[in-house]
Amino acid sequence: MADALEVEVAGRAVRLSSPERVVFPERGFTKRDVFEYYLAVGDGIMRALGNRPTTLQRFPEGIDGEAFFQKRVPTRGVPGWIETARIAFPSGRKADELCPADLAHVAWAAQMGTIVFHPWPVRRGHVDQPDELRIDLDPQPGTDFADAVVVAGVLKGVLDELGFVGWPKTSGGRGLHVYVRIKPSWSFVEARRAVIALAREVERRAPELATTRWWKEERGERVFIDFNQMARDRTIACAYSLRANPRATASTPLRWEELGDVEPDDFDLRTVPARIAEIGDAHAGIDDVAYDISELLEWAARDVANGEGDMPYPPEYPKMEGEPMRVQPSRARKAEA
Repeated sequence: MADALEVEVAGRAVRLSSPERVVFPERGFTKRDVFEYYLAVGDGIMRALGNRPTTLQRFPEGIDGEAFFQKRVPTRGVPGWIETARIAFPSGRKADELCPADLAHVAWAAQMGTIVFHPWPVRRGHVDQPDELRIDLDPQPGTDFADAVVVAGVLKGVLDELGFVGWPKTSGGRGLHVYVRIKPSWSFVEARRAVIALAREVERRAPELATTRWWKEERGERVFIDFNQMARDRTIACAYSLRANPRATASTPLRWEELGDVEPDDFDLRTVPARIAEIGDAHAGIDDVAYDISELLEWAARDVANGEGDMPYPPEYPKMEGEPMRVQPSRARKAEA
């Protein structure tokens, strides 16, 4: 292995050890390539990560080696300038997570073998009030990225009617994510209900294409709008985060008008820095406006009045107020028989 390097990032010295270690074997990309990628997308990834508690998905020996999620910054062996934010999990337990204040924090995480960055939808100043809605369009078996693009178009129509600007990006896999910045004035429960209301409206307009069914057996060949990505402690790979797949794809911000002309594999460790150099960050204006979600909460109340209440939470969550039975429909039918 080559000797360790010391790189100045955001005015701080960041050590890069084992720079020639292969991280993505199929492409031959090394730890140094990953490190330099994150420096090249610095403005964009800081727009996505800045002052957000962030879970790190680490692969110290490369993507074919052991992987783990790090939710707590160690108390020892960490540079004194590393900043954290304390967050609370659904269980009530707390953790001090990395909270990137500058690009040196991202570089330090890359040095520690981080491939994927999973920020919370909150900032350090209001860790219990989300400041963005995250709409995850997840193609189910029998559907693909092109189907997610069609559903995204329906979603955009709903957002336009609300007067909201949505910001699409590839997931780095087959799906799409759309973000909407909101005022940090509501709880996780309220933000999740707002996304459920939004998702139900998309489903009503395109029932043959989109579904909000939590149970896989009910989804069919449709794009699932995963409302539970807005639940506390559920996170999505951020804009410009690499993904731990053989192609080294990246979750990449897009402009609405290019959705139909791209494929997820177009965007990877090599192509994304070149894209930024050519067109800049497609999410450069994402922080310009933060929206009021009161109308979406009115939609949620309307849905409740029409018999469409809350939806199941993920299985690791405690039972939530107003939540329906967390039982797979086929099992519930067998129990009733």
